[in-house]
Amino acid sequence: MARAFLFVLDSFGIGNAPDAADYGDLGANTLGHIAEFCAAGAGDRAGLRAGPLTLPNMAMLGLLHAHHAASGYWPAGMDRPSRIIGAHAAASETSRGKDTPSGHWEIAGTPVNFDWGYFPREGDAFDATLVAAICDAGALPGILGNKHASGTEIIAEFGEAHMRTGKPICYTSSDSVFQIAAHEKSFGLDRLMDLCARVRLILDPLNIGRVIARPFVGEDRDSFQRTGNRRDFSVPPPEPTLLDRLAQAGRQVHAIGKIGDIFAHKGITRLTKASGNPALIEASLAAMGEAGDGDLVFVNLVDFDQLYGHRRDVPGYAAALEAFDARLPDFARRMAPNDLAILTADHGCDPTWRGTDHTRERVPVLAFGPNIVPGAHGLLGSFADIGETVARHLGIAPGPHGRSFL
Repeated sequence: MARAFLFVLDSFGIGNAPDAADYGDLGANTLGHIAEFCAAGAGDRAGLRAGPLTLPNMAMLGLLHAHHAASGYWPAGMDRPSRIIGAHAAASETSRGKDTPSGHWEIAGTPVNFDWGYFPREGDAFDATLVAAICDAGALPGILGNKHASGTEIIAEFGEAHMRTGKPICYTSSDSVFQIAAHEKSFGLDRLMDLCARVRLILDPLNIGRVIARPFVGEDRDSFQRTGNRRDFSVPPPEPTLLDRLAQAGRQVHAIGKIGDIFAHKGITRLTKASGNPALIEASLAAMGEAGDGDLVFVNLVDFDQLYGHRRDVPGYAAALEAFDARLPDFARRMAPNDLAILTADHGCDPTWRGTDHTRERVPVLAFGPNIVPGAHGLLGSFADIGETVARHLGIAPGPHGRSFL
């Protein structure tokens, strides 16, 4: 039996992307700066965890060595393992963007070789014509926000006015994205999803990558909280991905978490939604037990990005990494002799960096399995090498981008 399990630790970059300066991210390093923070005792002062960052299982898979290959130094305070049991590398992104779809599509063998549409940083993010079209399509009295913002901050700022007026909160970021936050009860969850679907059609000519529904609950700014009912309305990938190729070959593609949304549900044969890393891990373990010969289980672990990277919560990010690392033996125990698992990321989101946006970084590529030969594979020129490694392992024809590193 040959199966593959692909885990994306959303935003877990390891620094030093060759083109980081083009994105204003020269010096960003998600793993490196979290390790420095913990080694300096800052996590202790925050009261959430204590001591240096400790990731023994990922370290044995080659995480620290991948970081050294990417950035030229060892993460501060982290013990190097006495032996390496994984095939490890660091990968650079070639897609024109540091957003979630670009990273995931390239991981699945389809780089983004075009320019996304973006909204202006200064003044109103959305012009009057676009706002009028959205209000007309959704029968809305108007919108709130209309700027670049952090999702939690803008809900705190406008949530009460939204509940009072019925105007949804619309905002964007440095990604190619239009986000709509609305209260699940006063506005309605179904109404929010319908509005996002309509806005998706309006924005197609502008080449905006995603419209994201951001539902929340609570009674006032002190109690507002986003829920797990988020949904991404993405444009489809520009050409068939690894997922499409597997589905066309009669294989099952098990999508866990927001993978289905990211790929506009193209090439997905089985979909499991879950909210939060603990639930996503349990769903992944269940899918590993159900996957058959030739199948792919593709998982996005969103909390690293959504709860900790964007919110600049360094000790929270560190604790989440340590919690995930502790579950890796559970994944290993469910692997059959010919299985392949790869841990990687789609971009960075350095919680010590300025702003609240993603950061352009290299990502770790940690491959393991009972018959995977450990060793260093240096720097991969594209995330697409990950997808082509999976394709080769599962015995389907190679795609036009990337090459297998195993």
